[in-house]
Amino acid sequence: MRAFYNVSAAVGILLFAVACGSTTKEEKGSLADKKVQLEQLRADAEKLNQQIRQLEEQINLEDTTAAAAMRIKLVTATTLQPQSFKHYIDLQGRVNTENIYTVTPRGMGGQVKAIYVKEGDYVKKGQLLMKLDDGTLQQQLEQAKIQLSYLQDIYNRRKNLWDQKIGTEVELITAKNNVVNQQKQIDLLNEQLSYTNVVAETGGVVEKVTIRVGETFSAASAIQAGITIVNPSDLKVTVNIPENYLPRVKKGTPVVIEIPDLGKTFTSSISHVSQLIDNNARAFTAEAKLPAGSGIKPNIVAIVKLQDYAVQNAIVVPMRTVQTDENGKYVYVLADQQGKKVAVKKPVAVGEIYGEDIEIKSGLAAGDQLITQGYQSLYEGQLVTTAAQ
Repeated sequence: MRAFYNVSAAVGILLFAVACGSTTKEEKGSLADKKVQLEQLRADAEKLNQQIRQLEEQINLEDTTAAAAMRIKLVTATTLQPQSFKHYIDLQGRVNTENIYTVTPRGMGGQVKAIYVKEGDYVKKGQLLMKLDDGTLQQQLEQAKIQLSYLQDIYNRRKNLWDQKIGTEVELITAKNNVVNQQKQIDLLNEQLSYTNVVAETGGVVEKVTIRVGETFSAASAIQAGITIVNPSDLKVTVNIPENYLPRVKKGTPVVIEIPDLGKTFTSSISHVSQLIDNNARAFTAEAKLPAGSGIKPNIVAIVKLQDYAVQNAIVVPMRTVQTDENGKYVYVLADQQGKKVAVKKPVAVGEIYGEDIEIKSGLAAGDQLITQGYQSLYEGQLVTTAAQ
């Protein structure tokens, strides 16, 4: 034990000397120099701590008096079982809809005479949304009908005369063509009149009504002054993905979509991956569809978790239990030696990390009892217990 105390005292003197020497240099050096010195001190301290632990283990093994008086440490152990492990790329996205429809007139447009919907109304395809001024067209239609009646009468007279072998065939054909042409003119006016009835081309919810009675409604002004319909049954999530993840994301990649504001979670898959990288953001866009009837509104924020790695029957441990020394990563497991429970140091090779869990590629097996509490300051062969003494 005296040797241990001498080592501890020597370590303390060395740390004090290094600290004093570095303080003088830090006062004279730049901030960068101070950071370099700090990292050096940390590295020196880590080496000294490792030497202390090694000497403690050697002393406890060689000094039978110390071993007899050694305190048994209380730990918690968990039996490892194979389980599935998945790794996700967590990103923030936004809910959009495939169908955002801006209502436009089918013809030239015109002055609004009536609006039959308001924001929030649900409309069906073909439903009348607004009525445009049709006064001039109605007058033209009435005149055309009168003219058709006159031309039809002329044709009937020519037909009767022709049946009596009076008149020429050219006169009969001309009268008939006049009737046909006038009917086409009436059909055209009726079609133009139908354009004054602005109807929904798709079903959905009226999102915006920015047009007012008396204003002019046209294709050119429909975006600024018109009606917008959103179909909430066809939603998708759009997310920008940093370009370094390009090899991991493709069409069909599984995703988990969380809507934090609503407390809802959905599973989906990538339905579209853009072919371009944004020059400014250095990212590409991907989309995943939301299920119909999800009750989500467009533009709400979503957390998108893209699954880029999955394995079955993996050994997974809490990341905090994995420690590092000069030889690499290791954990402590519980083992029985000569009827006593001891801590055994197990070197491990690690894989992917997600959340608080880490995949163990090698070094552990199903049935091993991983020490999950009290693993700090353990050493190889230390007596442990899983119950209070």
